[in-house]
Amino acid sequence: MEFLEPAFMQRALIAAVLVGITAPAIGIFLVQRRQALMGDGIGHIAMTGVGLGFLLSTSPVWMATAVAVAGAVAMELIRWYGHTRGDIALAMLFYGGMAGGVLLINISDTGSNANLTSYLFGSLSTVSEEDVTAICVLAAFVVLVTIGLRRQLFAVSQDEEFARVTGLPVRVLNLLIAVTAAVTVTVAMRVVGLLLVSALMVVPVAAAQQISKSFKVTFVLSVVIGTAVTLAGTVTSYYRDVPPGATIVLLAIAAFVVLTALAAPLARRRARTAEADRACSLDPGSAVPPGPREPGDVRV
Repeated sequence: MEFLEPAFMQRALIAAVLVGITAPAIGIFLVQRRQALMGDGIGHIAMTGVGLGFLLSTSPVWMATAVAVAGAVAMELIRWYGHTRGDIALAMLFYGGMAGGVLLINISDTGSNANLTSYLFGSLSTVSEEDVTAICVLAAFVVLVTIGLRRQLFAVSQDEEFARVTGLPVRVLNLLIAVTAAVTVTVAMRVVGLLLVSALMVVPVAAAQQISKSFKVTFVLSVVIGTAVTLAGTVTSYYRDVPPGATIVLLAIAAFVVLTALAAPLARRRARTAEADRACSLDPGSAVPPGPREPGDVRV
């Protein structure tokens, strides 16, 4: 396997696997909350953190994490208290974050258009060992939250009022979802890019939903799809010299199209099976229930 030999590809593949796991893992809760574009907004805000990292000569990943988390908390506060002016405040937050990032990168000594492009759309060759370390730590946090608190996060994403009645700390859990989404954005930005990370949070989940009706199966399947497309997109980017972020997103959309095409016949088969089972339950003598037959086993 030639693509495993370069050190930068080894780092890129590690980052790709972690991105493929974490993005759909938190994305499923955003989809449930009808906040599919939240990752896109956080990506705009995180750009200011990247710019600050270059300006202050610190790690852009860690600085972007801090700024993205602060922006995500601000977004939740605006959602709670913004009322009719909330959408305007969010728009200013998103556009101001992107504009601030572009400005800071251009006035910094180490910033350049190449650096800006790599953070906006992802880049294989720019993933450093320091980036991989930061991505591993941040991804571990995302996995612990999304798996360890999946029941509570699902409850608050499905119905906030019901979750509040059952005694769950709804506002704390909402903030945790926002913070975890912000961390995921910074995990994914080196591979997918800040402008495309939201797609990787949403599209694998939407693809999994085409053939799955349960939350557990959708969660697992979306992570499998996310990991598969990030690995495939990274390898394709190496051989074809195409942007990894765009390749990964297009592969995710292709998976969605394929699973959507398969969903219709699967749904018809399930409907026929359910109808046959219902007919058997209403008239037990009309059909022999499926299953192994033992000698002397007579069903009536």
